Amino acid sequence: MMINLEKEIREQPGVLYGVIAANLETVRNIVADIKAAGVTNVQLAARGTSDHACIYAQYLLHTLVGVPCGLATPSAITKYNGKLSFAKTLVIGVSQSGKAADVMSVIERANETGAITLAITNYPDSPLAKTAKYHLCCNAGEESSIAATKTFTSQMMTLALLAAVWADDFRFLAALSGIYNDAAKLLDYMPEKVKELAEARKDMTGGVVLGRGFAYPIACEAHLKILETNGIKMRGYAVSDFHHGPKAQIHEGDVAFVIALKGAVEDDAIEMINTLVDLKADIIVITDDAELAKREGISALLLPNNSTYEMPDAISAFTAAITMQLWALELALVRGVDPDATKVLKKVTITK
Repeated sequence: MMINLEKEIREQPGVLYGVIAANLETVRNIVADIKAAGVTNVQLAARGTSDHACIYAQYLLHTLVGVPCGLATPSAITKYNGKLSFAKTLVIGVSQSGKAADVMSVIERANETGAITLAITNYPDSPLAKTAKYHLCCNAGEESSIAATKTFTSQMMTLALLAAVWADDFRFLAALSGIYNDAAKLLDYMPEKVKELAEARKDMTGGVVLGRGFAYPIACEAHLKILETNGIKMRGYAVSDFHHGPKAQIHEGDVAFVIALKGAVEDDAIEMINTLVDLKADIIVITDDAELAKREGISALLLPNNSTYEMPDAISAFTAAITMQLWALELALVRGVDPDATKVLKKVTITK
């Protein structure tokens, strides 16, 4: 019998196919409001997995729309009673459950100070959805596994849809529309490849996940997925940050994942791979570059590569995310761990 985590990972092509049509009309209305209001800034409020989806959105809003975009610090409001003004700002609260109290506090303050507010949740009747002026639904269906998978990629897609429409970037919108097909192709062959590599590393006690640009939030999410499901120490880093001290932790045989996607920062990822080879790390590279995947001294997981969009890593980030979800799943299974069960985690976590 298929466990919840595997079932939900495999549902992602259908979720990604449906989420654009479900939200496109609302996104157009939001963008019209944004432009009429003269919005000059964006703030994103989230926790955990949703925060990683927001980092992906931050890169998109910077590169496609050209609008300054920051990650909110909810405790500045909930604990320090900071007198933040969100005038001329789009404030987006992202929460799978729609119950995140601290995220809701940011949206409430934004409403009070004249912002346009948007909630992205998996539940249209959730408290967060009702607090914001606008709501976009992940349309992912019930997610039972402790580790979020399909809601993560649907959050990414919903935020990407907003960026595409705001930027009037129809090529990006077309590329987004094809991601479900790449996800379906990936799920035809990647589970067995991941299982083989995971079997050889079932005794791993920790590791790092590295990425830059659009791969960075995927690295952050990957470390969280492996940590949640396997209870081992993982850490996600930006490739650029890893040079500034953290690479000192790498010793011979240590597991290091590098998400090296074709695009503006692939050379930086390759430079990091060179460094890790010199350090004799156990390197697993997730890439859509067939030539890089042939390199000696690494284990490679090759992603589908069908996009002709000028920022290919904004597209391949989705299949990279699903690949790392599979890694968390398969590693747990070969270690005899039930990834759907945990003594210390809950599906819905509420902080203030």
